[in-house]
Amino acid sequence: MYDPKRRHIHKAVVRDRVLNQAVFRVLYQIFDKHFIFHSYSSRLKKGTHKASKKLFVALRKESKNWKQPVFVLKCDIRKFFENIDHIILFELIKKKISDEDTLWLINKILKSFEKFPNVGLPLGNVTSQLFANIYLNELDQFIKHKLKIKHYFRYADDFVLIFESENLLTLYKKEIEIFLKQNLKLELHPDKVYIRKLSRGIDFVGYVILPNIIVLRTRTKKRIFKKLKKARKELAIGKINKDKFQQIMASYMGVLKHYCISVYYLYI
Repeated sequence: MYDPKRRHIHKAVVRDRVLNQAVFRVLYQIFDKHFIFHSYSSRLKKGTHKASKKLFVALRKESKNWKQPVFVLKCDIRKFFENIDHIILFELIKKKISDEDTLWLINKILKSFEKFPNVGLPLGNVTSQLFANIYLNELDQFIKHKLKIKHYFRYADDFVLIFESENLLTLYKKEIEIFLKQNLKLELHPDKVYIRKLSRGIDFVGYVILPNIIVLRTRTKKRIFKKLKKARKELAIGKINKDKFQQIMASYMGVLKHYCISVYYLYI
């Protein structure tokens, strides 16, 4: 798939998808309560829209209603799913799961895919999403309780830290790099890490957050309009019917309604 960059999606057969869903439902109840509040990926009542709104509110508070300068450290983990270590992940799971049969099944799921020996999770399995949160919960706990960062938000392998000092954020970045390498065998993406002033806009979960407003990322907006134009042409030549076109329109309107969010809407 291209979303927009190339991604390899591994779709399991129906029997295995049912099994993964069953395992996910049981493990989710056990592990989710141990995750930090501001972890927004693949969790009930979370998601990208809530992540962007909560980050907006935190930035408003930290900047004293946009009057004081605030800096944000934005990070992305390099090839995250491809580099998740099975042995480390399994040890983390064993901290909460002791049943031998369950552990055998989880290990079977982990061994069903490897990018390298004992490394890698497939994009496409619902269990991979939960395993990813279990894995990065170690980073979450480190940032919240060791570095004691008040405003920290994560969606999958994309995360931000808010602080009033650019120099301290530089130090925190180094601490995070060391922790990831030593404890999780991961590294930050060299081209997707920056420290930026709020006034320049903070790109997170598909939206750009600016003082008093949240706007849709420009390339996302262009991609949506391009696909809508294509759908309109397909409707005109009869490749799709009117109902299908309306479904496509409704889907994208659901995204675009968050494009420009008033301050009032966020505070009610």
